[in-house]
Amino acid sequence: MPHTAPHISESGLVPPPARVAVLGPGGIGGLLAALLSRAGHQVTCIAGEETADTLRRGGIRVRSGRFGDFTTAVEADTALREPVDLCLVTVKQTALDAALDRVPPRLLADGLLLPLLNGVEHVDTLRNRYGQGRVVPAVVRVESTRTAPGIIEHGSPFLEIDLALRHEPVVPLAALLTAAGADTRVLPDENAVLWGKLAFLAPFALLTTRYGLPIGAVRSERREELAALVEETAAVSRACGGQGDAALILTRYDAFPAGSKSSMQRDAEAGRPLELDAIGGAVLRAAQRHGIPVPLTTRLVSELEAG
Repeated sequence: MPHTAPHISESGLVPPPARVAVLGPGGIGGLLAALLSRAGHQVTCIAGEETADTLRRGGIRVRSGRFGDFTTAVEADTALREPVDLCLVTVKQTALDAALDRVPPRLLADGLLLPLLNGVEHVDTLRNRYGQGRVVPAVVRVESTRTAPGIIEHGSPFLEIDLALRHEPVVPLAALLTAAGADTRVLPDENAVLWGKLAFLAPFALLTTRYGLPIGAVRSERREELAALVEETAAVSRACGGQGDAALILTRYDAFPAGSKSSMQRDAEAGRPLELDAIGGAVLRAAQRHGIPVPLTTRLVSELEAG
């Protein structure tokens, strides 16, 4: 297929079919791949041979209270072999380096790379590999799980994406994602985007994983520890140029369904590698750079490292 620049209409929208690659069609990547395919875009999922074969044969099946239950066809391969307009990176941080070998930079020469990973430090890694102007810093908020290859359970009533505005193509990208079903905002500062999520995610991930409890039990049985940890991560976020309203973060926890588990907790329960360094480690390194004491974060990371 010959490569042409993304077709952007005078209204700023990117009409179907945009060419989209999804590196890592798990809970988040699989959901977005299915929604984008259902919206009429040409979606190729990049995964291991077994998963790619399953997706080629059966597509992606989604069960969702918000989007309904549906199955949609996608292309699938073990590596990106043709240029695309957009590549979503939705692998776990622990698998990032190996996964990127599946996406040659030359095939993104005219496209955008949208990483939806936990943490903040991966953005520089991706810019060094794919170029400063290709990478759109972003975060996603959703509870979505891959129960088997090609089977996605979307459990939250929301799917929200925040993009950091660095160049004009971000605006039509936001329109593309919104039209597919993701509530997408464009914000002016990447530190606010990335640290706004990490300040919320780190206490959630560390406490639910350390104690093996869903958020409802954490906020009722370990409220003081939760509040103290939020104060630490909020202080680090503010020092890094992000938002750090501890009271607002606690209010968001209180609104979560009591049975909600963090992705790190689910990884621990399944015996998978933890994104501990990308989440807790990133907070510790930033705290050290700015001279902010974070004793509770330090203890929890240490205890989780010790197993």
